[in-house]
Amino acid sequence: MRSILLHARDDDAFDVRLQVALDLVRAFDGHLTCLQAVSLDFAMSWDVDGILSAEMAQVVRERAEAFRAKLQVRLAAEDVRWEWDDRIGLGDSVLQEFAALSDVVVVGAGAPKNAAAPSWLAGALVIHARVPVLAVPEGCPGLRCDAPALVCWNGSVESSRALRAAVPLLALAESVTLATVGDGETQGEEVDLPPVQGAEYLARHGIDCEIVRLPWTTRKEVPGQLREAARARNAGLVVMGAYGHSRMLETLLGGVTRDMLSNPPAPLLMAN
Repeated sequence: MRSILLHARDDDAFDVRLQVALDLVRAFDGHLTCLQAVSLDFAMSWDVDGILSAEMAQVVRERAEAFRAKLQVRLAAEDVRWEWDDRIGLGDSVLQEFAALSDVVVVGAGAPKNAAAPSWLAGALVIHARVPVLAVPEGCPGLRCDAPALVCWNGSVESSRALRAAVPLLALAESVTLATVGDGETQGEEVDLPPVQGAEYLARHGIDCEIVRLPWTTRKEVPGQLREAARARNAGLVVMGAYGHSRMLETLLGGVTRDMLSNPPAPLLMAN
């Protein structure tokens, strides 16, 4: 994980995201790219002459430049390699473009104006950019790379991809737990890969792990069980495959991914 892409946005959770990104860069001697998407799309049906829209666009530009100037001073004092880039456009499309040559994208787990709601940006990136996304919860003190890690495993292709993407971080973890809830038969699903195969994959990379099977009750209870398992182990990282079921339904109605993203117990590394 040498190329770290950070969603730079002037919101209450940015300092937390920045700290996690810096922790990642230092852990892997990487390079940090701070990307600020500046949206100037102000469509107002009553603003016929576009005067107000032009004034608002100027204000947005000035705020973005002030944010950039402030953060550049801070980053100059950090002992990491970094760069800052501003692009006009919406956050998801701009970040997707840069994510193509990034090893991981760091975003907030919560929506910018409502931390209790899951980040639509994280969901869009993990589906469309096909790059590991590290979603950082509000109030997170940083990324403890040497802390225990919890891998959420359901035997799907998505969980396998997330496991593979997390190997560099899992190699630094104090311990790794592969947690699965019930089994395919109790969930009414077909499990492609049992947890032992995930453990064998990690073993080939020199990573030992503990397999833990949590009791199955209902799908609604799964996120809570995974969160409790992470907290019980003082996990500094949670890894999971995203949107393993109907993606449209999960995006609109909920699902394990959405629920975990709404209240992650630690930085959440997702892949699809």
